[in-house]
Amino acid sequence: MKKTEKWIKECHTLARKSRRLCLQMTHRGKSGHVGSMLSMAEIMAVLYKRILRVSPQQPRWPGRDRFILSKGHGGGCVYAVLSELGFFPKKWLMGYYRDCGKLMGHISHHVPGVEFSTGSLGHGLPVALGMALAARRTGKKHRIFCLMSDGDCDEGSTWEAILMAGQHKLDNLIGMVDYNRVQALGFVKDVIELEPFAAKLRACGWAVKEVNGHDVRALDSVLQKVPFEKGKPSWLICRTTKGKGVSFMENTVACHYGAVNDQQLKQALEELGEK
Repeated sequence: MKKTEKWIKECHTLARKSRRLCLQMTHRGKSGHVGSMLSMAEIMAVLYKRILRVSPQQPRWPGRDRFILSKGHGGGCVYAVLSELGFFPKKWLMGYYRDCGKLMGHISHHVPGVEFSTGSLGHGLPVALGMALAARRTGKKHRIFCLMSDGDCDEGSTWEAILMAGQHKLDNLIGMVDYNRVQALGFVKDVIELEPFAAKLRACGWAVKEVNGHDVRALDSVLQKVPFEKGKPSWLICRTTKGKGVSFMENTVACHYGAVNDQQLKQALEELGEK
């Protein structure tokens, strides 16, 4: 097998395993934002297998890249990936969203490999901005990646950070959006339409690219080239499908929050294929 084919297969395998784990975790915990987890699986797989400079053996290594998940409700997918890569024991996943478990429903910095706790939308990018500014002022070379939801982009705090990052020309900051176009209460077009999204971001001083968020080769190709422009923060719009990989969930508002029942879990795991 060619080297390139091997990493592509590894990313697909990690994404599939993550989806299966997220379904099982939320089913066991009887709660969670499973649709939001399923849409980000390839993004997480490519970031952790190909892009981020991190070490499972040294989660607090000073030179590591920082990853902030602003859509904290999708934290189950991050937990799944971190466990697969050896940041913490896989048995911890059994306690997701359960009393006395180590993994909270929204992502927590108490977990090895997690930089910052998030829950309320609009918190991630401002924190990532601060990290990027601090890194520049102290001469550090690590990068800061922040994955947001489209719901994050309804928040004023997000747009304040967008404006400030552009003004300070923070090209060590990479903003990403899991742009599945479905929010908690409806479709983006019916809640707060973000389009023309890329044009708004460019007007604020960002270098912007768009990609199919489920195409691991395309994700890798574009993320290997950050910063997209010297002297500008980078923004990647990842066009995805809510509930990706499970037929009865895809592109539905209903899959945003909740957990599958026994029969739905069986069907979903069958659709996702081998472990």
